[in-house]
Order: sequence, then C-alpha cells, then structure tokens
Amino acid sequence: MNQAQKAETLRRLHGGPRALVLPNVWDVVGARIVEQAGFPAIATSSAAVAWALGYSDGERIGRDEMAAAAARIARAVAVPVTADMEAGYGPRPEDAAATARAVVAAGAVGMNLEDAADGEGIALLDVALQAERIRAAREAAAVAGVPIVINARTDVYLAGIGEPASRLGHAVRRLNAYREAGADCLFCPGVKDAGVIAALVRELTGPLNILAGPGAPSVPELERLGVRRVSLGAGVMRTALGAVRRVAVELGGPGTYTAIADLALTDDLNHLLS
Repeated sequence: MNQAQKAETLRRLHGGPRALVLPNVWDVVGARIVEQAGFPAIATSSAAVAWALGYSDGERIGRDEMAAAAARIARAVAVPVTADMEAGYGPRPEDAAATARAVVAAGAVGMNLEDAADGEGIALLDVALQAERIRAAREAAAVAGVPIVINARTDVYLAGIGEPASRLGHAVRRLNAYREAGADCLFCPGVKDAGVIAALVRELTGPLNILAGPGAPSVPELERLGVRRVSLGAGVMRTALGAVRRVAVELGGPGTYTAIADLALTDDLNHLLS
C-alpha cells in the first residue's frame, strides 16, 4: 500500500464492527512487537516518546523530534501508523498545518490533535480556533496528497474542566464542532464510566476514541457501548517502566533475578528487527 492507501485503510478501521484497539508505542521494537501480535495499525504515545527522549510530557519536546520518532516507526512496519502530535506545537492554524505536513513527511497517516492551550490541559483553546486548526491540518495534508486520519481530542474530562455536571455537554459541543471541521475520530480521554461513554456515543456525530486502562470497561464492553477506537496512551510505557523498577529494586535488594525470569522476552529481537 502507498501512504494514501494506508490512510484510507486506517479510516476504514474506525467503521466497525470491531473497535480499533491501539496499544500505543514509542519506538521501533515496540511497534514491531505490536504489529507481530496482529494489530492492524500502530499508534504512538506522545508522553511515552517524550519520556524516552528525556523530556517531560506537555509539548516540552518539539515537533521535529516527535515526528522523527513516528518516522522511524513508519519505516519499520507495514501497517498504518498514527502519530500523537500533542496540541500541534503552536496555537495558530498554521502551526497545526505545519504539524500535519510533518506527519505526512514522516510516513504516518494519522495524527492526534489536542485542544489544550498550554500543553497540559489546564486551559482549552477556543472552540472556533480549534476547529480552524483542524481545517488547516486537513487542508495541509490534502495538499500533500495524503488524507490523514485526524483524531481530535478534548481534555474536558481529563483536566476536569468546569463542574462535573457540565462536562458531558461541554465535551459533546466541542467534539461535534471538531467533527464538522473535518476530524475523523473524536477522542475524550479521562472518561471511564460506562454511562457517560454510552451518552458520548449517542450524542457525538463521529466515532468515539476512549483512553482505556484499569478502571475502564473492557474492550468487549466498550465495543458493546459503541466505542470505535480504544487506546492505552502512556499505559504501555508505564507498564514497561514498572518492570524496570521491579528489576532494579530486586537487583539492589536480594540480588536475585525473579523479575527478569518472569517478564523478559525470549523472542529473537534481532530477527524481529531484521
């Protein structure tokens, strides 16, 4: 498949009947493991990429380094790659357009675009401005010849914006405006309650992406609720780092190797990357 075909493949994966499940990665070997496990697409985690390169999360890493990580992954796998590009590295529509061009140049075919104004979700961009940014990203990718899949994210729930009772309506208004502006999928992290998820599915005009993990409904239950995309964000890397800590604590304590025996891959990783 060429890049444009991969973009259309990724878009179709949001159409059901099964949810598109994405265990987010941050490097090539992780992407190859996920691909080998049979997942039809690869997604990056912006937080995980940033941490792996020595940055804290929240656009402390720049556009070029984030896109370079996606490029290394896209070159190494055959399936479509969607890149988490945070809030687009600048508040202007032209910043979002530049980020979309960087995604295409990296060989990826999708991008997450947040509405956080400061990179940490404490304040959200004006809805009209975010819609304009989505349109700019869509147009830039079209000019580049790749109809990328834009996963528009709102942090209404994740950042606890406003009173709890107001969040559903606020999130729906934002996400439907983003869909009208050209977003393909609508991402609402921070929601784990099945009733709220069901209400989002009913009220939104596009496919819903849920950030899953402990405390969230299982993937089959999310599918039953109508969720079309399920991702783990930084959860996979947090799990990997938990394994690193477990090994370190054991080695520095009793000096034994139980954690390595329990957790280490026995795959031939050189063969996986060849």
